[in-house]
Amino acid sequence: MTLQQLKYVIEVANRGSINEAAKRLFISQPSLSNAIRDLEEEIQISIFDRSNKGISLSKEGVEFLSYARQVVEQAELLESRYLNAKPSSQHFSVSTQHYAFAVNAFVSLVSEYGQDEYELALRETKTYEIIEDVKNLRSEIGILYLNEFNSKVINKLLKSANLQFNSLFIAKPHIFISIKNPLAKQSIVTIDQLQNYPYLSFDQGEYNSFHFAEEILSTMSHQKSIRVNDRATLFNLLIGLNGYTISTGVLSSDLNGNEIIPVPLDCDETINVGWISHSHISLSKLGTAYVEALQQAIAPMAF
Repeated sequence: MTLQQLKYVIEVANRGSINEAAKRLFISQPSLSNAIRDLEEEIQISIFDRSNKGISLSKEGVEFLSYARQVVEQAELLESRYLNAKPSSQHFSVSTQHYAFAVNAFVSLVSEYGQDEYELALRETKTYEIIEDVKNLRSEIGILYLNEFNSKVINKLLKSANLQFNSLFIAKPHIFISIKNPLAKQSIVTIDQLQNYPYLSFDQGEYNSFHFAEEILSTMSHQKSIRVNDRATLFNLLIGLNGYTISTGVLSSDLNGNEIIPVPLDCDETINVGWISHSHISLSKLGTAYVEALQQAIAPMAF
């Protein structure tokens, strides 16, 4: 087992593709594949599962990767300390539902820990993909919510993937609407009052089950319904069509301006927003710092 082989494994895991990793490492795809297979034969485990759909970490591979990253990180610290080597670029990824506070925390992380070189990723994506990203270590941390309706299904997936959920805050439901919406002047809005307005939600793609919806009350029917893929489009439609979506009520005027406001929704539901990570893998330095930044980002909010 060599340090170079460990770096190869890390790069393939980061890219989710042998071909893409080979390009980044400036070696041929066969050479990279052979190096990884030699390592697997030596340690007698399959680090990656290979199929027609591509390559992904095996259950044993997830554990191996966590140790490999620690070894490579320590080796780079030694080189930096004693060989005056240039510090390597930092790597960190987070996958999240569409929350402004998650972006604010990411900005704080980069501002405090960003070096001259870094490769970071913030993926605002679908609920099922968040779980898959963290499961396969494409992201170290995922951010999503649980409630009474979806918790049984989501917790079952987390348990099978050896992931744990850590609560950040529990919020009462709000609607996000334009300040020009007729409902904007109300102190609280009922579900019946929303019937004539377009309902906006985030598309969940192949896994479009009610349990993976980013919005609570996902089984409720709507006369007018629009699905979108990104937060900017959703906010533009909130303004342009006088639409609404259901969320936590946590907004960032720095990121989203003052054209969108939260209004409490009259219902008995709660939203438990938290972060997920591997149960038996310690967070990296950047992972720990990001969780701290999340907590700081939500600290001024009243729940």
